Amino acid sequence: MKIFVAVIIILLIAHFQYRLWLGDGSIKETREYQQRLAELKHLGEEKRQRNEKLYAEVKDLHKGQEAIEERARDELGMIRENETFFQVIEK
Repeated sequence: MKIFVAVIIILLIAHFQYRLWLGDGSIKETREYQQRLAELKHLGEEKRQRNEKLYAEVKDLHKGQEAIEERARDELGMIRENETFFQVIEK
């Protein structure tokens, strides 16, 4: 009887050790999930910051012509009528 109880206890310990290290919800799997969660949080933070910048830009564009004019000057190189454009070339 003692041998039977010892065998049962050893089998239970082996079973729980297997589940702890290799089974579903194991330590390895938990670490992988934590790493993936950290990556997703970082990616989400980057997207949130990008969205805030875009929202601020849309808000500026809705405000008035100054923002539109500034973008046209910076990105498209446009100038107003009767305005003189000077280009400085540095070597």
